[in-house]
Amino acid sequence: MLKGLGGLGDMAGMMKKAQEMQAKMAEMQEDLARTVVIGESGAGLVKARCTAKGELTGLEIDPSIFVASEKEVVEDLILAAIKDAQSRAAERSQSELAKLTEGLGLPPGMKLPF
Repeated sequence: MLKGLGGLGDMAGMMKKAQEMQAKMAEMQEDLARTVVIGESGAGLVKARCTAKGELTGLEIDPSIFVASEKEVVEDLILAAIKDAQSRAAERSQSELAKLTEGLGLPPGMKLPF
C-alpha cells in the first residue's frame, strides 16, 4: 500500500524542474526582447532592426535610393529587409529555446507552445 508513496518524491522533483523551466523560460523571453537582430537588403542599402522576439524597432535607409521613379524598388527593399530581420529573429529565438530545452530530454525539434 505504501509503494505508491515513492512516486510522490518523483512528482515533487518534476514540479521543481517545471518551476525552474518556467523561470528560465521567462528569463529567456526577457533576453529575446533585449536582443537586437539586423536584416538587410539591397547589399546593405536598407537595414531593419528588430528584437529577437520579432518586434520591428527601426529602419535605416541609405538616402541614395530615394529617387521618385524608383519608389517601388525602395518599397520592395524595405519589405525584404524587414522579412530578413524577422527571419533572423525567429532563428535566434529557436536557437535560444533549443539551448534551454536540450537538458530536458525532449526529442530534437519538438515544438513547445512558447
